[in-house]
Amino acid sequence: MKLLNLSAQQLLKKLKNKQLTSVELCKAYINQKKYDKNIQAWEYFNEKKLLSDAKNSDNQRKKLKSLGVLHGLPVALKDIISTSEMPTKYGAKIKFKKKNNLDAKIVKLLKKAGAIIMGKTVTCELAFLSPSKTKNPHDYSRTPGGSSSGSAAVIASDMAPLSIGTQTGGSVIRPASYCGVVGYKPTYGLISRNGVLQTSYNLDQVGVFGKTVSDVELLSKVLFVRDDADETTKSINFLNKKIKMKKSKFVFYKTKRWRNVDSISKKSFNKFILNNKKIVKVETAPKYFEDMIDFHTIIYETEMAQNFYHYYKTSKGKLSVEIKKAIINGLKHPAKDYALALDAMRKYSKNLDSIFERFDAIITPSSCGIADKGFKTTGSPEFNKIWSLAHVPCISLPILKGEKDLPLGLQIIGKQFEDLSMLRHAKIFKN
Repeated sequence: MKLLNLSAQQLLKKLKNKQLTSVELCKAYINQKKYDKNIQAWEYFNEKKLLSDAKNSDNQRKKLKSLGVLHGLPVALKDIISTSEMPTKYGAKIKFKKKNNLDAKIVKLLKKAGAIIMGKTVTCELAFLSPSKTKNPHDYSRTPGGSSSGSAAVIASDMAPLSIGTQTGGSVIRPASYCGVVGYKPTYGLISRNGVLQTSYNLDQVGVFGKTVSDVELLSKVLFVRDDADETTKSINFLNKKIKMKKSKFVFYKTKRWRNVDSISKKSFNKFILNNKKIVKVETAPKYFEDMIDFHTIIYETEMAQNFYHYYKTSKGKLSVEIKKAIINGLKHPAKDYALALDAMRKYSKNLDSIFERFDAIITPSSCGIADKGFKTTGSPEFNKIWSLAHVPCISLPILKGEKDLPLGLQIIGKQFEDLSMLRHAKIFKN
């Protein structure tokens, strides 16, 4: 296999066995960056700094006996994650007076594990819905999804082995589906958001991209740390927990949203269900599923208005139509509706527990279909929002195909804080 086609774990093995140096690997990625002329996934990429960091990493390998699990491997970051040595622009036209030039908690953890911070990937404006400049690596005339557009595209185009994004609605799972890569959003509270742009306190979640389930699992474990600066983070010692694997039991709930899936994608998904009928059961969705998207919208818009009203007030002309509309809507939501939505969010998470008493995981399409043609939208997050609201882990696997043989993700949803179990069950379909 070509070097850049290898998984992150395969690359790490080569680095460890001294079959490859970090400098050689980073030079290969620098050469691969030629494709970014069409894809435009990188917001910041400094070749000189990357090679310097790679050289330091190689020198440390010669001197140190104990190395981090990601030592010498480059990792790309969504451009809403603060870094001390790189600019952070948040995908916005606004020039922020207060510059956050400190490393986010997850950046510190990556460096501690020996990873090389590769650069910043393009994001939609303030990690919302307005399309970014990034193109889909499989078809330059299509969206890569948003808002973690660049983070998914660099994996799909072999310009990075691992990357980090965020999800508030569907910003990890949908781009993973459109770009044909593995995208994993852990349980809310497992990864610190300290130093990451806050759009919604109750919905923002950090996620990761890679080529395999094992790759995203490896990266995530480095980031699963309790952080006092983010009170939502939990200290849960399940990283080395042994899972007794049994025959997996999945359920697919056919909600009203199914009608929005295009016919070819439906056919592909139905074929998958049929081929796995021994372990996948199809049931009618519980009624409470239908209201969850509306509750998600109320929480998201209200908290966006809280976080971004200052920019709306001082720099309205530099904000997109989508951002301004969300802020205006957020200011209009009555406090009572916001409180009811938060209460529904908490009850929803508990309601899902009864499902996971019967099944190991829920499966759905990761998106309504293949990546949308054109760049007026980043696609619909309707197959993702309710899982972000529920704070449960989910992963998109690139194993289905839609129209023109373009990627379509299979989404697997697990029980809250049972991420390791969910990932094990996901490996039934893709390692």
